[in-house]
Amino acid sequence: MATWHPAYLLHGDDHDRLAERRSRLRAAAEREVGAEGIEHLAGDRATPSAVAGELAAMTLGLGRRFVLVDGVERWKDDEVKADLLPTLRGLDGATTTVAFVALEEKRHTTPKALIAAVEKLGGQLVAERALKARDLPRWAVGQAERLGIELSGSAAQALVTQVGERRVRLERELEKLALEYGPGARISTAEIEGAVADASERQVWDFVDAVMSRDRSGAVGAYLALRAQGEVIFRITSPLGSRLRTALDIARRLEAGEERDAIAKGVRMAPWVLDRRIAEAQRIGSRTLAVGVDRMAALELAVRGDSPLDPDTEAVRVIGALTA
Repeated sequence: MATWHPAYLLHGDDHDRLAERRSRLRAAAEREVGAEGIEHLAGDRATPSAVAGELAAMTLGLGRRFVLVDGVERWKDDEVKADLLPTLRGLDGATTTVAFVALEEKRHTTPKALIAAVEKLGGQLVAERALKARDLPRWAVGQAERLGIELSGSAAQALVTQVGERRVRLERELEKLALEYGPGARISTAEIEGAVADASERQVWDFVDAVMSRDRSGAVGAYLALRAQGEVIFRITSPLGSRLRTALDIARRLEAGEERDAIAKGVRMAPWVLDRRIAEAQRIGSRTLAVGVDRMAALELAVRGDSPLDPDTEAVRVIGALTA
């Protein structure tokens, strides 16, 4: 059994790394109590007073209790002090763990009162700060060293140019290089260009194609692979949402009796692409497509933290509904 802190605060402006930290923490909690044993508070249910009420409520569950709170970057210090601190002071860390997640940006930062409260509880503070683009090559060199390989400055610059500026993806590629070349390897620009393929865009569209062709195992596998390499959910699902809306529009036009030429005037795409989209819309049908569009709207709320649903769980459910 894992050793748990009474509280965790994951905060910062590197949202990718925070999402990964959050996923790991939640996965560890699920291994201990199961997915149904985690109480997730987000949106209107995640105010300081609502969280205090949830923590103070009695439960009938056995074992450790886990409460996950998203969106705390929008809290105010005065609210935290008045509504939440009294409850946190009395928190039984032997039986309860509460995790706060703050996706900071210019206008929204983690309340100082919450940082101090978690620290006083003996909790764990995890800050993930985004690096400026000019600092990424130097960071990549240090990360490579920790993985047991040597990365030249020019190779680090090539890696950032080819993979992009998201550290989660850079870490994944460095891990692959360490596995491929082994401890002590010296990685030059040539190895970077040969080993690191900028294929994420193609992988996303492969995922969308798998969903639209109703290949459930292929779609779920593609989704999990993209998430494992550090892709944020929105970047994976946004193209799918756009494709679904287009297909639904075409399906409804076909059902209304419109001919292909009339549809072509209302959409901007190459003729061969339109033919594929028409076949796609006919194969899936407007009813299933409409359900998919509605489910994508719910998923977008989950991704933004405006829903109690876990984004990854909801994404897999959407894939299941579309490929049934």
